[in-house]
Amino acid sequence: MAAHADSIWDRIERTLVGILGALAMIVGIVQVTGRYFFPVHAISWAEEVIVYLIIWGVMIISSQLVRTDGHVRPDLVLRLVPPAGQRWLEAFNCVVALVFSVGMVWYGWEIVDTSLLLDDRSPSGLQFPMWIYYAALPVGSALMTMRYLIRLYRYLFHFDPRTMAVGHYIPDHEMPLGIDPRPGTE
Repeated sequence: MAAHADSIWDRIERTLVGILGALAMIVGIVQVTGRYFFPVHAISWAEEVIVYLIIWGVMIISSQLVRTDGHVRPDLVLRLVPPAGQRWLEAFNCVVALVFSVGMVWYGWEIVDTSLLLDDRSPSGLQFPMWIYYAALPVGSALMTMRYLIRLYRYLFHFDPRTMAVGHYIPDHEMPLGIDPRPGTE
């Protein structure tokens, strides 16, 4: 059930990011086409909207980076430590990342709240409500927080050194031809 929920969550995030990226590309194409072929009808706020869409996409996909070990982490150090030590280093990394991401959620909502209070809008003719743009920070950070909680739980209670340790296991499909991955079969 949990794996199924993860796959639905993953699919929703990737779909949202794909839609945001496609929208940014469409707005960019319309802007460039308008600027060169129909200058009278060119939209002045295209770059602004593209930035908003890309920032939202980046903040949403940051959750996927947590899930796939894509964020910056000390792989070189982890490779020097046996799997049992890696487990505790990764758990510590999760705790530090949780503190950071929870802080980003809190400060992000402070920024959103202030923007709502001041009715902050973009300076362009679009007059876009900036709280929507700023909300990408706490939303993306909340997604990362949930992923780090799941990751921490897995390292503390379901650690599998065969699949979760860095540098100590080579998956069968990555094993060079002619080498049997089972110990003692050389």
